[in-house]
Formats: sequence, C-alpha cells, structure tokens
Amino acid sequence: MLNYFFTAENGTRMRYSGLILSALLVVLSMFTLADKGLNLGLDFSGGYLTEFSTSQPVELKRLEAFIAKNHDGDFVLTALGNNHFQLTEAPNANQPATTAAADWQTAISENDTINALVLSSAYIGSQVGDELFEQGCLALFAAMITVMIYLAIRFEWRLAVGSVIALIHDLILVLGLFSLLQLEFNLTVLASLLAIIGYSLNDSIIVGDRVRELLRIKTNSSVCVDSIINSAIKSTLTRTLITSGTTLATVASVWLLAGAPLQGFSIALFSGIVVGTFSSICIAATLPQLLGLSAANYQVTVDAKTQALMDMP
Repeated sequence: MLNYFFTAENGTRMRYSGLILSALLVVLSMFTLADKGLNLGLDFSGGYLTEFSTSQPVELKRLEAFIAKNHDGDFVLTALGNNHFQLTEAPNANQPATTAAADWQTAISENDTINALVLSSAYIGSQVGDELFEQGCLALFAAMITVMIYLAIRFEWRLAVGSVIALIHDLILVLGLFSLLQLEFNLTVLASLLAIIGYSLNDSIIVGDRVRELLRIKTNSSVCVDSIINSAIKSTLTRTLITSGTTLATVASVWLLAGAPLQGFSIALFSGIVVGTFSSICIAATLPQLLGLSAANYQVTVDAKTQALMDMP
C-alpha cells in the first residue's frame, strides 16, 4: 500500500493535491472567521455562570423551554450530567453586576417536577474577560515566536518556512471550525491551541529531519527531490500514524466521557491533531520543494586552501 502511494508520481500528485486543498480550507476558514467571528465563552465575554442539580433526570430541551418562560434574556443551558446542569447568561445592563436575575432560579426550585438546587453562582466581569483574552493571545504569540526561532536555528530556511506555514495552517483551520460551528471558545480551547502548536511542530520536525538526512547523503545528490521527499514521508508515516492514532484515541475518550466542560478542548485538540498530521505531509514537506529545496543546499563548500589540505596524502 505505502509503496503504491509514495512512488515518485503518485506521492507527488497526492502531496500537491493536499497542498491545494489546504489552501482552499485556509481561505474558507478566514472567510468564516471574518463573517461569523468566534463565539467567545464566558471566560472572555463576561456574564453569569450558574450550576444546579435536579431531584430527578430532566430532558435538556424540556428544562430549557421551562427556563425560557421565566427568563427575559438570552442564555445557554448545558447538561453536565443527567441531574447536573450549567446555565450561562450575559450580564443584564439594567441591573447591578453583582446581582443576577433570580426569577428562573425561583421557578425551577419551586417546581415539583424539577425541584432544582442551585450549587453555585458566579459573575465574571467584562474587564476580567478582556484581560484573560489579552493574556491568552500573548501566550499564543510568544509560543509562535519561540517556535520560529527554534526552526530558524534547527533547519535550512526552506524547511523552516514549510514548518511555520504548516503550523499557522493548523491554527487557522481549528479556529475556522469553531467559527463555522459556533462552538464556544473559552480558556480551555485556547490552552488546546498551545498544545496543537507543540504537536504540529513535532510532526513537521519528524518529516523535516528525515528529508534533511536523505539530502545529505552524497549518493542522493543526483536523485530528484520528489523521490527523496516521498521516501522521507514513507519512512516516517508509520511512526506518525501510530503516534497520532494513540493520541486521538485518548482525546476521543476525553471528548466522549469527560462531559461538557472539556468538550471544546477535546474537539479543538482532536481536529488539530488530524490537520497537523495532514499538514506535515502536504505543507511542511511539499512547500520547501516549491521554494527550491535540493541536495545542493546541504553540500558544504570549502575554500581552495582547505581543499588543498584535504587533498594532501
């Protein structure tokens, strides 16, 4: 199977097709981000967060309809379990920030069927949300700068550029997915973006290291770059798939079993791993070739005096 897909002709065609697909997805993601934006969670936008439990299991839609009758503003109700719910609501401009509208809380507490008990209620100001968003973006920016410095030192510039573009591609696609589906973007999702940076970089370095090793072999100086890159991907693909597969299994377990609080984190990390594995092949390994990568980039040239010393018996 691998021998078929990574021959010079088939492998190159697949990598170029993947590169074109990646470019289209990036454009679509940027358009979606510009049109819809991100659905910022309570951590960034500010508002009220209330957790409560019911005396018996209640359907989410039924409970949501009941609360809507006793709630004036917009809210988001999330099921944390059969009897455990979380309600998020924007701050009401007509009331003090420290006091939440309790009409819906009274209604669900006095209803004999629901018989809810409020476990906790907290208010997050918009100023705190702005500071969290600013600090999170600074952390993301610092991580990107650190990665760029590391790649500039470790790789020849063409491979470094390919890895950086692949990394930016992964982040844009994950953000585009959250914008398209209007999934809540909160601090846990922001933390997953930092994890995606490390994971995407790891995949790109594995492929880039192998490409560099093959280009340094003198006998490969006459071999076309297509074949060298395809051989590098073929030799690292099994390792990449095993690593990605085991990580995806773990993240999927968190997604399915950990509940709503970690759902956004799991979705972001799951999609980031998938697109990171894809970009390490179609971008990090293909873009350097388009930039003129060849075995000549790794041939060491010496001056005439040094060459004379080397030729001495």
